[in-house]
Amino acid sequence: MELPPGIVYIISNIPRLLLPPALVYCGIKLWDFGFAATLPKWLYVPLYVLSLPLALTCSVFYADWRDKRQAAFHGAVLAPRVTSRWPGGLDTLATNLQNFRNGYMGDMLEQQCKEHGQTVNIRILFENRIFTTEPEYIKAILATKFASFDKGPIFWDQVNSLLGTGVFNSDADIWKFHRSMTRPFFSRDRISHFDIFEKHAEDAIGQLKARLREGYPVDFQDMISRFTLDSATEFLFGKDVCSLSAGLVYPPSSPLSKNVAFENHPANVFAHAFIEAQIATSYRGRFGKPWRLVEFWSDRVKKHMDVCYKFIDPILKEALAKKKALKEAGLISDQNQKDREVVEGETLLDHLVNYTEDLTVIRDEILNIMIAGRDTTAGTLTFVVYMLSQHPDVLHRLREEILSKVGSSRRPTLEDMRDMKYLRAVINETLRLYPAVPFNVRTSTAPTVWPGIKGSKPIYIPPNTRTPYSVFLLHRRKDLWGPDAEQFDPDRFLDERLNKYLTPNPFIFVPFNAGPRICLGQQFAYNEVSFFLIRLLQTFSSVSLAEDVQTLPPAEWAKASGRKAVEKVIIKGHLTMYAHEGVWVRMGEASHTESV
Repeated sequence: MELPPGIVYIISNIPRLLLPPALVYCGIKLWDFGFAATLPKWLYVPLYVLSLPLALTCSVFYADWRDKRQAAFHGAVLAPRVTSRWPGGLDTLATNLQNFRNGYMGDMLEQQCKEHGQTVNIRILFENRIFTTEPEYIKAILATKFASFDKGPIFWDQVNSLLGTGVFNSDADIWKFHRSMTRPFFSRDRISHFDIFEKHAEDAIGQLKARLREGYPVDFQDMISRFTLDSATEFLFGKDVCSLSAGLVYPPSSPLSKNVAFENHPANVFAHAFIEAQIATSYRGRFGKPWRLVEFWSDRVKKHMDVCYKFIDPILKEALAKKKALKEAGLISDQNQKDREVVEGETLLDHLVNYTEDLTVIRDEILNIMIAGRDTTAGTLTFVVYMLSQHPDVLHRLREEILSKVGSSRRPTLEDMRDMKYLRAVINETLRLYPAVPFNVRTSTAPTVWPGIKGSKPIYIPPNTRTPYSVFLLHRRKDLWGPDAEQFDPDRFLDERLNKYLTPNPFIFVPFNAGPRICLGQQFAYNEVSFFLIRLLQTFSSVSLAEDVQTLPPAEWAKASGRKAVEKVIIKGHLTMYAHEGVWVRMGEASHTESV
């Protein structure tokens, strides 16, 4: 029987909770012995109670003093701290939670950066978090000082219910093992075979066309998530989970939207639980170490993951049973399976069962790769189509390139995609404004000094300090991208702005991370997004946002500045970015006789 999370947290902190009262007890005894006088009994309880906040206060002041000394010793300074009105930064936490639920992504952090600089210490519940949007410091975290930063124990503890021991939740040798194990499945030969993309794109676009002909708009985010889920599971398992077979959702206003069979479709149940698990994981990240006190009696992530396991475990058990049968028949042995190379046609699941028969290890790795392969690509395609709905001139130019390179019906090749410079620019500009992973975090493993920038002093990072960073805010900085940084303009990746901003400072654009942990599936993602967009725009010539159905942002957002003022969807993020309640669109079919 598992103990409730809150009880686990209290038990793990019993030594820290008991030490201050124990010292008070010893102090009372020493007082009695040294002064031959007994303190009044009524004073005992207040002393015991006050010993806890007093010990916390002393530890916080000591840590501040120690860090300032170490910073001076290294010829550096500490990151400026965001001031808070309430003890422990409770007001900052409350604002953070409010922004997470109802605000525009990154609003609070952007304001703090404007007031204090692009690197700030945001202390929440007495825990320092050195937040940065500075490319030089993100470069240090991801590349130049990579050995000094890990995902860290706090991150592991927060996301373990979701990611387990998979590649995105591991460090050091375990991470290297996972990385080397999955790398062969993202080789050029494997990611340039487009049969899987073609099969599921044809299904998705066919359903899209049929639903639009019925006169209904389509939630593109929901549809594309089904496409990427089916594509990812076929790539990983060798067979897809047929989420597209459930059909597309109807607008909430339609009586057809209330379909019990649709809601209970196994793939829909899995997808819903998987999203809820990620949202719950992201929410607990706001609280740091004490997140268990917020989920005192039950692990909110685990209850959703149990639903996911019911869906995915039969697939994994079938693969393990297949291996067991081959072993019993004497056709394979554990040793020769582990030592051999990956063979043609082998899936990641096939490969994993050759390494271990531990269902949990296999499941964790598969789900890690599924988040990377499904959610990030679906989010990117969603926001590309959202941008095309807002910029018909970009859509027209992109279609011209597609039709001139591959025509109105031919299946694109890898070489075709490489020649489509504007297509890549559209994707990159979408990734700039709407990066798939908008926020990330590392933890320093040793004392580290970040270099001074533009005449400022270096910044000292104490050991065991969380260092969150945001490529979402980084990608929108006007001092790095120019005065039009918040505008959607794919040409910035083609014209003189490329050489002016990005070429001399490549770490201002890191949608796939960088350094040793750079995304293995980067080219896979570009190929999948490019392939689907080509097929989509061969079929449709116009895209518009169905604002009569779309969940629009609050009216007061229009009074803000920057992109917040022009958004027509509510952007949110868990581990990855998504549009709240979907992106509902109408599309016009292209003429069969259309040519460039």
